[in-house]
Amino acid sequence: MANLGKMSQHGTKKRKLDRSTEDYMYFDSYSDVTIHEEMIADTVRTNTYRMGIFKNSKSIEGKVVLDVGAGTGVLSLFCAQAGARKVYAVEASSIADQAVRIVKLNQMEDRIEVIKATLETIELAEQVDVIVSEWMGYALLHESMLNSVIFARDKWLKPGGLILPCRADLYIAPINDLVVEGRLNFWSTVKGQYGVDMSCMTDFARKCIMNKDITVNPVTVEDVLSHPCKFAELDLNTVTLEQLKDVRGVFSCQCFGSSSIHALCVWFTVTFPAEEKALVLSTSPFKPETHWKQAVLYLDDAVDVMQDTKVDGEISLYPSEENSRHICIRVDYVIGEQKKHSKTFSIPDQYLEVK
Repeated sequence: MANLGKMSQHGTKKRKLDRSTEDYMYFDSYSDVTIHEEMIADTVRTNTYRMGIFKNSKSIEGKVVLDVGAGTGVLSLFCAQAGARKVYAVEASSIADQAVRIVKLNQMEDRIEVIKATLETIELAEQVDVIVSEWMGYALLHESMLNSVIFARDKWLKPGGLILPCRADLYIAPINDLVVEGRLNFWSTVKGQYGVDMSCMTDFARKCIMNKDITVNPVTVEDVLSHPCKFAELDLNTVTLEQLKDVRGVFSCQCFGSSSIHALCVWFTVTFPAEEKALVLSTSPFKPETHWKQAVLYLDDAVDVMQDTKVDGEISLYPSEENSRHICIRVDYVIGEQKKHSKTFSIPDQYLEVK
């Protein structure tokens, strides 16, 4: 973890943000239409939530629901459509004003109450039967609202109540990145094109591209070099705030064939309970793309591998010291016969510093 006052790569001191500043920056980011357009337009996300809610209509009909981080109120409306007697739609950002209008437009104001406040400061008139929330962030935990969901569970959910979704799983796999490979090889082609040797730029380019940033990009199936390995599972009925301070696990993968590993790729799934078959919302590169894409963690150097080369390691996700809503990811890994390597990744500095 970074120390307080540590100089960033840009030469400016990082400052630990107080919680009120963290919250302001977080909720302010949800005040613009763009992020809500992106989420609603993500049909995998929105349809899976709709199906997950309707598949649990027997547990929702006539019951009280708490929507944590309601945004535009779409999940609250799904719950009302599924028969909820009362829905408390809690949203701290100014988008709550639009949620009020949307609820009224859909003639649900008698059943959905929009509360413009942080979850931790509200008072409800009753305990709730169901908690629904779309709390996940990049790599599951970056800027996620899981802490608020846990708070809501412990304070407002009736014993034996339902949480939608009820579980989250984290996965990892090594990947090849042909785009990065092409960018690194580019500098060796300059002499042939212009008569100027710029091959010495390759090392500099590698440091710039294969850095310590958590990169959010879509990964194609063809680039994944092994079967996915699940390294952590969070049961939303039992997970604690203390456990979220260090979500860790081990992984062991075997490569499919001869290639180069440029990075490790992290993604997640969340699961909705159902009577017959559980419903899974997946951000896997093997599934249709979502707005979460995948979290890509670049190694310092590409490593050539062959069929059945093992990639073993341990991975840990924990809050940044500069902003507790942002995550850091530390990976200790061994590829084949190489020695053990360690690397810590974080959200780029421009997102950590006070604007």
